[in-house]
Amino acid sequence: MSLPAVAFCLITAVLPLLWLPALPEISGVVAIIVAGCLMGGWPRVRWLALWLLFFAWGVLAAQEAVWPAKSLPGATQRAVVKIVATDGMTAHRGIIEQLDVRRLFPAPGIRLYGQYLPQPGCAGQRWEMTLKVRAVHGQLNDGGFDTQRYAIAQHQPVSGRFIHATPIDLRCDLRARYLASLSETLALYTWRPVMLGLGMGERAALSADVKALMRQTGTAHLMAISGLHIALAASLGWLLMRGLQFFLPGNRIGWRLPLLFGLACAVYYAWLTGMQPPALRTAVSLVVWGALRLSGRQWSPWQVWLCCVAAILFIDPVAILSQSLWLSAFAVAALIFWYQWLPLPPLPGGRIVRSVLSLLHLQLGMMILLLPIQVAIFHGISLTSIVANLIAVPLVTFVTVPLILTGMLLHLSGPAIVESGSWLLADRTLALLFWFLRQLPDGWYDIDQRWQGLVWLPWVAIALWRLRIYTKAPFLGLTIVVLLALPRNRAARSDEWAVHMLDVGQGLAMVIVRNQRAMLYDTGLAWPGGDSAQQLIVPWLRWHHLKPDGVILSHEHLDHRGGLETLQKAWPEMTVRSPLGWGGHLPCFRGQRWQWQGLNFTAHWPLAGEVAKGNNGSCVVKVDDGQQSILLTGDIEAPAEQRMLSRYWQHLQATLIQVPHHGSSTSSSLPLIQRVNGEAALASASRYNVWRLPSAKVIRRYRQQGYRWYDTPHAGQTSIYFSTKGWKILSLREQLFPRWYHQRFGVPADNG
Repeated sequence: MSLPAVAFCLITAVLPLLWLPALPEISGVVAIIVAGCLMGGWPRVRWLALWLLFFAWGVLAAQEAVWPAKSLPGATQRAVVKIVATDGMTAHRGIIEQLDVRRLFPAPGIRLYGQYLPQPGCAGQRWEMTLKVRAVHGQLNDGGFDTQRYAIAQHQPVSGRFIHATPIDLRCDLRARYLASLSETLALYTWRPVMLGLGMGERAALSADVKALMRQTGTAHLMAISGLHIALAASLGWLLMRGLQFFLPGNRIGWRLPLLFGLACAVYYAWLTGMQPPALRTAVSLVVWGALRLSGRQWSPWQVWLCCVAAILFIDPVAILSQSLWLSAFAVAALIFWYQWLPLPPLPGGRIVRSVLSLLHLQLGMMILLLPIQVAIFHGISLTSIVANLIAVPLVTFVTVPLILTGMLLHLSGPAIVESGSWLLADRTLALLFWFLRQLPDGWYDIDQRWQGLVWLPWVAIALWRLRIYTKAPFLGLTIVVLLALPRNRAARSDEWAVHMLDVGQGLAMVIVRNQRAMLYDTGLAWPGGDSAQQLIVPWLRWHHLKPDGVILSHEHLDHRGGLETLQKAWPEMTVRSPLGWGGHLPCFRGQRWQWQGLNFTAHWPLAGEVAKGNNGSCVVKVDDGQQSILLTGDIEAPAEQRMLSRYWQHLQATLIQVPHHGSSTSSSLPLIQRVNGEAALASASRYNVWRLPSAKVIRRYRQQGYRWYDTPHAGQTSIYFSTKGWKILSLREQLFPRWYHQRFGVPADNG
């Protein structure tokens, strides 16, 4: 088999890690390896044998990646931890080098939160720690950011805190010392965070405004260490060695030495920037490309691309889960496709005009061909990216980054005046760039899930045009275009409606959906600098092409009304109904009835005229279609439950109930559970909450009364679909999107 064929075999063998619901056990992996070895003796099925061996390699890597999350939580662990990054305060990243007396290889990553180290920390230090470890667990919603997938792809499957920490070696590594010195030098410059991001890959200090601006203008790819910067370092190394060759005898001049020196510069720069995944992948790709060049054979761009992606996945099969790998690999594939299938024709005019047109051609290709991956990951595109990158790409690539690299080099031993000049010029170019970006209109455009087929149309259209399908088989071409252009959603029947309990952590947000309209019950929680609506609810609604007509606010606590202001900014015409008596709020008191999209809403608590604040003032609403119903209870507690049941208790019967107060033992009294007489109970909580909710006693109480129990820590987003035929519940973690990396790792009963 040729090398590209082996690479293709490896890539396709690792791909199943994206959608496997569960990983095969070790005995199954051994059987796969044995089958692969036995089949290797037959030439006709050698490719299948190789595929099985690569698949087993990927599964073993995945099992190794999740082993810490399965094995370390629960008991207290004694470990030797090497710090790899720290914010200097209470957030640290490390690797567990040793567990008790056993060394771990490869060393799993861990995030430590909430505590200062006994002495100032820095990367490179080694500490002996007594750890309380938690398995990674993230909020899981359809179309939202997948925390667990990201953590496993980054080889950081656990987090935790240390009970005791004793230093073993307090020396900072070379990179940490260099970064500290560089940060001190750049302290006086306005654009210091961006320069550290471009030069060292440190993005933690970037402000939210700068990140939002780069996202809106499609320039975020330039503002961190990426393939562009590593390749530029390799190019500068190649140019330097070529320059030195002018002083060598003719018989000592060759093309291999500059190539090897350029690759060495790329690898060194990737190490200097912390070997972050994009930098590491670029370094690996450049080494593979260099090896192919040194082989003396002619390789096509697609063959080089296959070999580079395969090398990355062979070194780290779990990288298949990384969205940044998909974005990088897709971008390179788009470049190859664009220049092969739609090359730029000979251009008239001078050199400057041709350069501008070439850059415009490049940016146009990147914008339209990257649509599928951008919509899948970011749920939108930047319409101003062409104009923004027309200025940003040449300025950052050929001016700012070389100035930063020069300053970094001079910082080691160069004249201070020349170094200061480099930093000043880099700072001024960044000021000019961001001034220009701020003049552009907000070009971000959200695209919902209906158009995931349409975004592939540029790829298909270019192929159809180059293959002349429009003349050979016009009906086939038109059919393909129409199928891609049709929105990908099934029109709901008039009798169908749904309720989605979103996974917002220790809060509550429920979305009632009918006829492509939405009504919310509570808006999640808020925290300093953000809220659930900004991070989750608004993107979720837009991704599902839903417009909220209103919000029912149960009560005033921040874990229930945290996202209200964000929602009102996004949809100012939205109505708000609550028992709070605030300006602009419609009332929500017992006895009130209203209809929305053919559904009946009935308020059962609180009483009108009473000043009821806090949990017991929660607005309790029943939603029904005449056959099935759901009772939404907010945070109501036992005293209010008893008063609510004292009158009209027969009207509280419902098919499902939203468990009051996140499953607290102060709520869900037995009379309420019995009077509702439902079939399923839904609780919203975070897994690691300090109150240990939902209470085991409450869960047992519901189950003893015949309820099926669902909670967001186990199920993630939970969706209930109603129709005249009945109802069904689907949880994202278990039914809608079951994946091996979505499992609830760690101690099964651990929720505190």
